[in-house]
Amino acid sequence: MSLHLILFLVFGAICVAGAVNLLVQRHPINSALSLIAVMAALAGEYLLLGAEFVAAIQVIVYAGAIMVLFVFVIMLLNAGEEEETKGSRVASLFGVPGMLTGAVLMAWVVLRRSGTEPVSIGALPGHPTEIAHLLFHDFLLPFEVTSVLILIAIMGAVVLASKPEATERKAD
Repeated sequence: MSLHLILFLVFGAICVAGAVNLLVQRHPINSALSLIAVMAALAGEYLLLGAEFVAAIQVIVYAGAIMVLFVFVIMLLNAGEEEETKGSRVASLFGVPGMLTGAVLMAWVVLRRSGTEPVSIGALPGHPTEIAHLLFHDFLLPFEVTSVLILIAIMGAVVLASKPEATERKAD
């Protein structure tokens, strides 16, 4: 077993453990921290694939900036622990079979494609200039729309978290 495969399995286990922990946590801040662990482990996977630029962007943009925004919004909304609810019958009727179907399909794809030969590190596409051209030329509009949507989400969180002082003064 090569070191490359061992690291791949370790990073994959960290991703899965972080994703499971994300779902079972009752406090939103702990869930956000689990998501940071998942994104850092994904950056490790990208490094193993030879995509250093994508790994750096994963850490800087997603594990850094986006998660700081998530934590900021969670703290701004003052979200406490989740209340435990009974659950939905619709979710158990459609969710469990859907999850099993997805797991079987993923296992089938992985087993079907497991015979592919390895690719050398330098052979993969994705030079930073190619990625920059795609991002800032071909996909400029979706890139800018995403940034505007994030800004709107932050403004919405601020509005939801603000206390209406005018109605409090009238009540006094």
